Amino acid sequence: MSITKTCKKYTFPSNQVFHSCRDLPVLKAHLHWSYIPSTRSVHIAYRAAQTPKGWVSWAINPTGNGMIGSQAIVAFSRIDGSMNVYPTPINSYNPSMQPGALTIPVSNISATYGNNQMTIFAVLGPLVNGTTFNLVWQEGSTVSNGIPQMHSTSGPNIESVETLDFLS
Repeated sequence: MSITKTCKKYTFPSNQVFHSCRDLPVLKAHLHWSYIPSTRSVHIAYRAAQTPKGWVSWAINPTGNGMIGSQAIVAFSRIDGSMNVYPTPINSYNPSMQPGALTIPVSNISATYGNNQMTIFAVLGPLVNGTTFNLVWQEGSTVSNGIPQMHSTSGPNIESVETLDFLS
């Protein structure tokens, strides 16, 4: 199976269902989500084209509209082929990319790799500042000693931001 270009036609291998989806404008990425009003939480699946040696990241930025301040989840394949996935705050243009606590509660984090794409699953919330957030997503080609390395600083990598209302 190849990467589906349209999120609405994608079926998750685990038969998970999300109420909404968006084909993101760059980096061959897609966001699927279900907003749960009773808990003010959002269940997400972020999927993007990637090789087994690269990494992907998806983030909410509750304080700005770019990379700095983003509350990210990063995923990459370990040497044994299993996935490593964890939260990491992005506090500078040279972040540590080490696991760390986010300002937004996050749970049920997992990731998969298959068909030349990585998918991050997570639940964020409760979201206390409404349902509209600035999103940032990213990808890089190298992981060294278990640490995602710097992504490109031009083209699609600097265009990977937008605002989304999880009620849409």
